[in-house]
Amino acid sequence: MSELQKYISKNMKLTQFVFLLGAFFSLCLLINPSENNILWRFPPLIAGLPLLINDCVSYLMYEFMPIEIYDPDIEEYEERPLIKEMTRALSSAVLFCIQVIREILLGGVKTIVTFTSWDFVNETGWSWPALPWTAVCSAAILLGYSLKGLGLATLAGLASIYISIFGQWEPAMETLSLVLIAAPASFILGLFFGVLAYKNKSVEALLAPLLNIAQTMPHFSYLVPAMVFFGVGDHAGAIATIIFATPPMIRLTILGLKRVPPEVTEAALMSGCNETQLMFKVLIPTARRDILIGVNQVIMQCLAMAVISSFIGAKGLGFNLLLALNGLRVGQAIELGICIVLIAVVLDKLSLAWANKQVDYFADLNLMQRHKYKIILSFIVLIWSLVAYMGTFIFKEDFNYLYLIPHNKGITTENFWQGGVDWIVDTFFFQLKVFNEFLIISVLLPMKHAYLSMPVVATFLLVMGIGYIIGGLKSALIVGAFLTFIALTEWWDRALITAYMATFGVIVSALIGILVGSLCAQTKFTSKVIILICDTFQTFPSFIYLIPVIMLFGVTDTSVLIAVIVYATIPATRYTVEGLRSVPDSLHDAGSMSGVNRLQRWIKIELPLAFPHMMLGINQTVVFALFMVIIGAMIGTEDLGQYILKSLSDKNGIGNGLTLGFCVAFIGLAVDHLIRKWAEERKKALGL
Repeated sequence: MSELQKYISKNMKLTQFVFLLGAFFSLCLLINPSENNILWRFPPLIAGLPLLINDCVSYLMYEFMPIEIYDPDIEEYEERPLIKEMTRALSSAVLFCIQVIREILLGGVKTIVTFTSWDFVNETGWSWPALPWTAVCSAAILLGYSLKGLGLATLAGLASIYISIFGQWEPAMETLSLVLIAAPASFILGLFFGVLAYKNKSVEALLAPLLNIAQTMPHFSYLVPAMVFFGVGDHAGAIATIIFATPPMIRLTILGLKRVPPEVTEAALMSGCNETQLMFKVLIPTARRDILIGVNQVIMQCLAMAVISSFIGAKGLGFNLLLALNGLRVGQAIELGICIVLIAVVLDKLSLAWANKQVDYFADLNLMQRHKYKIILSFIVLIWSLVAYMGTFIFKEDFNYLYLIPHNKGITTENFWQGGVDWIVDTFFFQLKVFNEFLIISVLLPMKHAYLSMPVVATFLLVMGIGYIIGGLKSALIVGAFLTFIALTEWWDRALITAYMATFGVIVSALIGILVGSLCAQTKFTSKVIILICDTFQTFPSFIYLIPVIMLFGVTDTSVLIAVIVYATIPATRYTVEGLRSVPDSLHDAGSMSGVNRLQRWIKIELPLAFPHMMLGINQTVVFALFMVIIGAMIGTEDLGQYILKSLSDKNGIGNGLTLGFCVAFIGLAVDHLIRKWAEERKKALGL
């Protein structure tokens, strides 16, 4: 056997990939770009799918199963569609709950007047006062202290005080009220379906693909059906948020229950537990940490979606931020963004502390000891309410600052931030312009043109070929099925633009993440610091990352891509650090004893062993990049996200919105499948 044959045999997959690339480029050169050429673009055979979805929704909303409903205004029965009445009832229930929370936090009796016949309340001008901001702040401090001590208490207190004195208390409480309704609902739904899937393998098998699609669907795609079925406003935003945040809770519930040791289950059954007792007395308490980690994910997803829900009229910080960005008031946008970030960080730390807090189920505590924090909280609320009431006599001619500091009375840093932005733009205008033009003209436009010039057959060959090399025929067929759906819609070119932007973002993010992660993984201290930074930045709602880039580069593709890179670098960095730190010290020592230097050890030992874990980070990087590209549509990109955003303003946009969302999800799922298969193959090869 010749040396060439030996090399080919040893590196079969590499050889296959080289031949695959050769065939791909050959097809790109040979196929003539023409709309009538089926090899260039497939005919949009399912272009009518959005219309079909619209017709189905219209039938469900206005014709399906009419029922007789008594109308008190005309004092007669009339026929109304069942689905429409159900959505109206659900909307009213959700809106009622949101308004009750807001009235507790902000005062008033709008809910009582709206949902009851107590008109005299409105006529007499009576209303109950708001819960003082000082009481809410003190409650946050107490909660932080009870969960993790003085550090978390200080963080919660400083964040609450900042939001209040800067006059953002009212929109912050509007956002928080939506989260306080959506998060418990998502938790209950997620726990229910998680338990059901754990007990029934058929349900789990049915839920698995639905959860995969749900967790790769962009945020905007949830808003479109919510708007169609439930209208616009806080209730629609809350319902979209509930649907968006439920999937991670289901997954983590299933994972937590499966991790319960078999001996625990056997001991419970031997003790005479029935199925209900086994689930609620044994399995769920044992899986407590995993389930509460799910609660953490639910809360963060709810906050992110609550901000995005401003596009369909949900009130709060997100709505004000959207108005500020549309008005190019960058200073105000930064101020609002800081408030959103503070809420995100506090909620993340509180929920994680709750998950990690050890519960002593066998502690011998009396009533006062068991409920001491609740008692202290009651006294705090009472005292601060009395103090706030006394403030009504102190601030007779002015607003009562002990209840609420309005926006126009609070401290503002808008002028400071705006001045800083103006200075940066004025000082570095030429450099920013040169960088922007270079990136667009020399990198982005050629890359975009290259993607758009790929024939559909060549694209299928490349993607399915990679699938075959990595995971065999099954993987090739799976990714091919995902691509087929996209290719048969009328948005193949928009999908290619989305793919080009995500690809650029992923490549740069992966390089930065691997480099930074590798440098920081050298010591325990730097590893802890970078993980802390990643954890902090990952709590930020994705919407926030658009603020600084718009400030520097305006409304361009550059802004979107830099936001994508910053956002998507987080998982790449984190998983690189975790992967490299997981390499056993014995292998480090063995490498050093063999005479390798640090660079050789990194290339030959650490990277190969950490590769499967790092690939999971790249997988997350792809998903993060896709989400950010779609969100970047609000500043004018030409990808799938732009069309999803347009569907929000179309009364018949649900068909387009869902179909486009499926296209984005299928891009993510195709890449996810390939990366996971690759990581699994590497694990097998390494014996991990």
